[in-house]
This record gives sequence, C-alpha cells and structure tokens, in this order.
Amino acid sequence: MNNDVKVLLINDEPQILRALKTILSANHFTVITATNGEQGLALAVANEPGLIILDLSLPDMDGLKVCEQLREWSRIPIIVLSVRDNERDKVAALDRGADDYLTKPFGIEELMARIRVALRHSEQSLGNTKSIITAGPITIDLARHIITREDDEIHLTATEFSLLFYLASNADRVLTHQAILTHVWGFSESDHVEYLRVYIGQLRKKLEIDPDDPQILLTEPGIGYRFKSGR
Repeated sequence: MNNDVKVLLINDEPQILRALKTILSANHFTVITATNGEQGLALAVANEPGLIILDLSLPDMDGLKVCEQLREWSRIPIIVLSVRDNERDKVAALDRGADDYLTKPFGIEELMARIRVALRHSEQSLGNTKSIITAGPITIDLARHIITREDDEIHLTATEFSLLFYLASNADRVLTHQAILTHVWGFSESDHVEYLRVYIGQLRKKLEIDPDDPQILLTEPGIGYRFKSGR
C-alpha cells in the first residue's frame, strides 16, 4: 500500500481509534484522528486525506450529516464503520455519499479489502477510469461499447448497456436502488425497484454462467447492487 496515503479516522471511541490506528500504521498509512464531526470536517479540509473512516454515532453531530457536508466539496472516499446494521442506515449513508459501509465488529482483512477497493475507485474517478473491465469470463470495453464472453460478443439493448455501464464504471462499489434508478432512468421512487430488478435479471441471463447463482452482478439485500470485477 502507498505510504503517502493519509487516512482520517472520525470516531469518539478511544479503543476503536487505537485499534484502527495500529492496524493502518502497520499497513503503512499516515493516520489522523478526530473525536467529533466538527473536528473531522476541519481536519479533512486542512489535511486533504486520501480516505476517511467515519463512525455514524458522534457526540456533536450525526455521521450522516458529516457525509453530506463532506460531499458538498470533496470526493474523498468515505467508509462508514458503525454498530448500526439495519438496512435503513446503510442505504442512508450510501445515498449521502459514503463509498462503503462496514458493521462492527469487523475483521482486519475485510477492512483492508474495503480500503483497497475505495482507494482504487477514487483513483479511477480522478480520471484514470479503465476502459476495459474484466469480470470472470466477461470483458467490457466501455469506450467501444462491446461486451464479450471469451471471444463471443454479447448483445445488449441500449437500456441494458446503460445499466451495465453505470454498474461497471463503479465496479466493486455498493450502489443503492435509488442511485441506479436516478442515474439510468431519471427517477428514484421506491415503487420502481421491481423495474430495476427485471433489468438486472435480464443482464444476469446474458452475462452470468449461472443466473441463479450470480458471481458478477451481486445483490446487496435491501440496499442495491454491486458489480464484482476481477477474474
């Protein structure tokens, strides 16, 4: 991992802060800590970290508000780390700009994997987005609008391609139903989730080896979908 990357931890639990700082320092990150939302926002402005790990339960303001304020000026990747494990809180955090959501207690390897994904996506969003994405036997050429399984081209409708393009461009990120519906179709009402589900089903039939056991277009129950890249 790049030892130039600064990680800002916003958490008011001393034990969690110490544990995270130990883990991240051992993986060659520079660590900055804040114990409340206002301090975290100020440190984000002053230090321009490469990643923020944010708790939702802060003494001065809700972590969701911190997300909102950060997204007013920054695309710094945010991983929410919280004891709140219900779908409503996860969706709310992701819709307000968080890149990922990890529930306590968490494993070190899982945390480091989420960090790698968030940093990789951040690099892509800064203008280095790959035009070729692989997922299992599937290759997606985003620039040429060509999808192949090994050497066989897969034909998609315009809407299917728009949906796949959005998911693949955000590979390995959880995208909420609302975000997908808004981006691809321009509406986000909850009663259109079934509409989205139908299109995901159509894509799975064309892309997955076994549509009933998807390995590329993954469902995040109650939240949305994740496009899983890699061989």
